[in-house]
Amino acid sequence: MAVWSQPSLIDTYSNRRIDSEFFGPKYIQTENLTRQCATDDLGRLGVFMPGPFGSAFHVKNYDFRSPFRYIRGKDVKPFFLLEDDNRYVPESVFYRLQSYAVGPDDLMISVVGTLGNVSICTTNDTPAIFSCKSTLFRTQKIDPYYLLAFLNCHYGSLCLLRRQRGAVQTGLNIEDLRTIPIPRFGSTVESRIAQDVRNAYQSLLYSKKNYAKAQQLLESELGLDKLSFQKPVAYTARFGEVVGNGRMDADYYQIKYKQLDDIAAKFPVKKIKTISEKLETGVYSKSYSADGRTYLRGIDINAGFIDGDSILRTKCLMVNPQNTVIKDDILVTRVGSIGVCAIIEDTFSGSFYSDNLIRIRLYDQAKKEISASYLNLLLNTTYGQMQMVRYSRGSVQQRLNQSQLAQIPLPIIRWERQFEIENLLKKHRQAKKESKHLLEQAKTRVVQLIEDAVKS
Repeated sequence: MAVWSQPSLIDTYSNRRIDSEFFGPKYIQTENLTRQCATDDLGRLGVFMPGPFGSAFHVKNYDFRSPFRYIRGKDVKPFFLLEDDNRYVPESVFYRLQSYAVGPDDLMISVVGTLGNVSICTTNDTPAIFSCKSTLFRTQKIDPYYLLAFLNCHYGSLCLLRRQRGAVQTGLNIEDLRTIPIPRFGSTVESRIAQDVRNAYQSLLYSKKNYAKAQQLLESELGLDKLSFQKPVAYTARFGEVVGNGRMDADYYQIKYKQLDDIAAKFPVKKIKTISEKLETGVYSKSYSADGRTYLRGIDINAGFIDGDSILRTKCLMVNPQNTVIKDDILVTRVGSIGVCAIIEDTFSGSFYSDNLIRIRLYDQAKKEISASYLNLLLNTTYGQMQMVRYSRGSVQQRLNQSQLAQIPLPIIRWERQFEIENLLKKHRQAKKESKHLLEQAKTRVVQLIEDAVKS
């Protein structure tokens, strides 16, 4: 049955909007529901600062040795700023644009591109300046962590998206953002919600700290932390190497790869084909459903684990041992961004996986000398990533097939070091899951408070 809304002339005049999307039923219902609570308009709670425009702000070069971060629109994600692909500007640029510097507890709202994401800046995110694709909100009249929880919950997100404008490229402007209704429930209740978000951030920091420790331990054990890649003008390969490797492409024999081989030679070495059962590719699914079996793709892999928020499900595939995964399997992307790897945890055991992924499954005997957690982290280090690029083929688009992946040599470090790495990674995952749980708890609590206020 069709659902529509019919705004009055007064509504269009007071909102200064005549576009039908703004008066969509879901938006009107959400805002009416929110305004049945005690509310303050966002503009009354603090000040906005637009991002800088114009050629004067154009950053031509980044300086990765600089401590001054540049926050792009794509870095603004729900709750906390993305830190996986940071950019830094030279000191001269930062001081020239100090008026666009962010401070602790400032909120960043993405206003172009991916609209309506809201992140909070912390002491770990400063010093930094921000781009024109986001706007800054600064407040001392409301706990910013509570405000962050509301703007990222279901009702807050709809209030943000309702205010988008534009046909070809939509965006948000400050005047519209000022009118967002913020439900108020008293400082005690709001502080409890805010504390969940603060605790979530601390758990996230602890998670990252343990992952960094695991990386440092592995790189130190292998000597990757002391590796400096040579850049010779020319290099040679013996005819015997060409025949033995079955490779005539020059890239395969670059000096940097020989340096990796020299590192591996200091340890017992196993090729992937000697420690894994048959390397299998997954299966393509033509359709998806809400309640089928989970279907894993390369896009669901994040920092060595399956972490996607939009994992698909399917009912159209027949389950068999070749197209499903079990705990401690490792999935590797074979086209596009090749070599992206993730280990399978209990949560996703039994899932289907895409035909663009290759499955590594350790033999029972191999598990006595190599931990799946160590192998996954190794493949995600500089060593593993470079080796997978080296063994791949293709000029226009690189591809990594099973036979190429099978040839990659793996240095086997001491078992006690592998055990330490595995424990650090367990702490990393537990803390990250705790962080996610606390954020969901904060959002759910805000939604419940709004709905309970309406019922009473």
